[in-house]
Amino acid sequence: MRKGRKGGRIALTAFVGLFLAISSTFPASAANPANPTPQSGSIGLEGTISSAPPKSGATITVPGSGTAVTSTPVTVSGLCPNGLLVKIFSNGIFVGSTVCSGGTYSLKVDLFAGRNDLVARVYDALDQPGPDSNTVTVTFNDAQFLRFGTQLSLSSPYGERGAPPGTELDWPVLLSGGVGPYAISTDWGGGTSAELVSASFAGTITLKHTYKTAGLYTVVVKATDKNGAAAFLQLVGQATGAVQNNKSGGNTNVQTRVVWWPTAVMLPLMLVSFWLGGRYQLHRRYTP
Repeated sequence: MRKGRKGGRIALTAFVGLFLAISSTFPASAANPANPTPQSGSIGLEGTISSAPPKSGATITVPGSGTAVTSTPVTVSGLCPNGLLVKIFSNGIFVGSTVCSGGTYSLKVDLFAGRNDLVARVYDALDQPGPDSNTVTVTFNDAQFLRFGTQLSLSSPYGERGAPPGTELDWPVLLSGGVGPYAISTDWGGGTSAELVSASFAGTITLKHTYKTAGLYTVVVKATDKNGAAAFLQLVGQATGAVQNNKSGGNTNVQTRVVWWPTAVMLPLMLVSFWLGGRYQLHRRYTP
């Protein structure tokens, strides 16, 4: 009898220990993503949801390959998978981005003096690239480059970048070439006035802006140097409920779920175990 009673107590103790271990293993998380404060008794699991990269890429239909121009920016347009970020590269360097809408895209890009091999590449929300488009060669006969021997250009490690409405967005932009001082004008979209900053030297310049309303915005950055040379860069700004820091369009989707099953399952079993233990003790006490 003592061995049976002792075995029952050991089993019950192990069960309670298992329940407590499971309950304490998972970190607490809020059920409502809009309210990040942990709730008592909630259990959260956080992870990255993976998916296959885009299988279909974009195409460049304008301009035609072999085109020669004497001024920039030039319009680049074509077909693309709807909803994906489209980024344009010239000679392997990122020169502008936009979002595919209705199966097409169109944006303006700056060119380098001389030959430019343009390629369009799509990116999904996880910053996974699709296949490259056809290559279009455009020649830019830059009179200012021939005159001053240097060319002003703008680029950025981010093709798309965002922050929640009401939160300041920082956007680093690389300014190179030209002759200082420089004037940098940024149109953040949404009908707001362009913001103007100055820089004495070339290098990385951090642009700052706060969106008031959620949405996607076309961001246009223009730079002018001492000699009047100009550079142009078109980007995609986001004002969303979650910060998305997209290096050249980079994104990470993180979802938080509240998992109730350990508490919902273990608590009734624990109560049943105590009840059965009490019944067992009464049975052994009054059984001759």
